[in-house]
Parts: sequence; C-alpha cells; structure tokens
Amino acid sequence: MLDAIRNDIVEGVVPPGSILEVEVLAATHDVSRIPVREALMTLVGEGLVEHQPRRGYTVTMLAEGELAELFDVRGTLELAALRVAVKLGGPDDVAEARLAHEALQRAAEAGDEREYHHQSRAFHDALTRPSGMPRLLGVFERIWDLTEPYRPMEDLAPAEAERLHVDHSLLLAAFEAGDVEEVLALAAAHHEHLAARVRTRPLRNAPAAPVRRTRHRTLGVQRTGEDN
Repeated sequence: MLDAIRNDIVEGVVPPGSILEVEVLAATHDVSRIPVREALMTLVGEGLVEHQPRRGYTVTMLAEGELAELFDVRGTLELAALRVAVKLGGPDDVAEARLAHEALQRAAEAGDEREYHHQSRAFHDALTRPSGMPRLLGVFERIWDLTEPYRPMEDLAPAEAERLHVDHSLLLAAFEAGDVEEVLALAAAHHEHLAARVRTRPLRNAPAAPVRRTRHRTLGVQRTGEDN
C-alpha cells in the first residue's frame, strides 16, 4: 500500500496538487481505511503528501524556489556519498554501474524520455550505493523522491540530452578507474547542468483550487482541471 501510493506520486502518475481520497484508495486496494491512512501519514512525514483539516490529503506542491533548493541539497548529499563510494566500490559495484549505464543507453537510443529519467536514477543509485552509508542514502532517496515528480530531464532539447548522457558516460569511466576527484568534479558539473535547468523551468504543479474534479478510481485520486 505504502509503496504503491509513493510510486504513483514519484513517477508523476498522481501529479502535485492531486487530492488523495482515503475511501477510493481503500476500495482500489481492497483494504480498510486504516492502512490507507497509515500509509498517507507516513508520506506526510516524508514530505510527499500534505494533510489539511476538512480538505484531506493532497500530493505536495512545491513553491517557487523550493525545487531548486531541494536540488542543491540532493547534489550535496550525492557528492558526500560518492566520495566514499568510489573508495569502497569493488568489481561487483562496477559491474552494477555498467549494467545501469547500459539500460540508460538503451533508453537514450529508443528516445524514451520517461524511461531515461527512470534509468538515470538507477544509475546514480548504482554509483552511490557502495558508500554503505544507510542514513545518508536514506535522506538522499527521500530528497530525490520530492524532486522526481517534476521530471527536470523531460522535454530536453537534443543538445541538452546529449550533454547529460555524455556526463553519465564520463562518470562511469571515472568510477571504473576509481578516480575520486574526477568523479566528484564530473558529478558537480552534471548537477550544475540539471540545477540550471531547474532554476529556469516553470514548476508544473496542478492547480491549487480546482474548477472541476474528475474522479479516477483506479488511482484513488481526484485530478484537477479546468472545464473546456
């Protein structure tokens, strides 16, 4: 239950601002309202969901500037993890990073932006996981979850997409070589490429005050949109 709701939010299936209906979620997953409320309150603690009296539960909408702020935090945490991961990573970790990069390459060749976005996260996970720092990685994952619904790597111009993919290839090579300083320099530059896009790209939040609500029982949400 918890993972299903979280995944729908992180993957952008349920966009920021959507109303999460306890009764509909319970019916969709064939459970009582108690585990649904427990899952939603956990997600409130993670920052993915907000709860307001009389309005109920909604997917968190970031204010202007918050996405860029979270990206800065994410970049700092990733660099801290990479500094240790490159030193501790062994042959198995390098093999995992190569596999993740191959999946990334396939998505790039297919022109599948959503899959590329997904595999990019898997690649970064493969690079940071060898750090063996569960608390840091846990915070890193939660921050990534908060930024993921905004999909900063979607709708890229071909030149931008190529530059980011080159970044990933260079990161893999430096990781394979065990070059800590090169990995950190490349990761910092890669992060700045993304951060620059985040700072100039408008947030794609759903409207805060819906004109019309349409119930989507398969997702357990009410999406918002204007009448045509």
